[in-house]
Amino acid sequence: MARNLLFPQDLYELAERVISENRALGRKVAIAESCTGGLVCAALTEVPGSSAVLDRGFVTYSNESKHEMLGVQDELIETFGAVSPATAWAMAQGAIRESRADIAVAISGIAGPEGGSEMKPVGTVVFARAIRGEEDVNAEQKVIDGSTRAEIRHQAAIVALELLLPENI
Repeated sequence: MARNLLFPQDLYELAERVISENRALGRKVAIAESCTGGLVCAALTEVPGSSAVLDRGFVTYSNESKHEMLGVQDELIETFGAVSPATAWAMAQGAIRESRADIAVAISGIAGPEGGSEMKPVGTVVFARAIRGEEDVNAEQKVIDGSTRAEIRHQAAIVALELLLPENI
């Protein structure tokens, strides 16, 4: 297969696996992205046949868009912050509710170089996964080691894609 030039090879190959393995199960996915700004959806749509798996993506970069598109309550963001397990949880739930997907992943984080704090340094990224029909949502906060904004966003996209692999559900 020819090398994909738009995305790093690891990102493209993982997106291929997500499409292939979810297609085999007849499963649809949705993505709610903040700090990755559509990178996960773009990687998925680079794969031929992705329309059989990707239902839709939400780029909810602002707090207002998280509220308007995904129904994240303003009070939740004000209390816990946009980069919190609670907000990511609500984003994943909203992506399931506002789509036809069987599984949704949400990403919210601080890619830098500004915006970090002692409590939430640059590289703090929260991921959440929701599955249609299940009450529980898996949410996890990580600090991604990256020296640039691009590295942090790349690694965040990798983690998000890994959450969509059937073996990790």
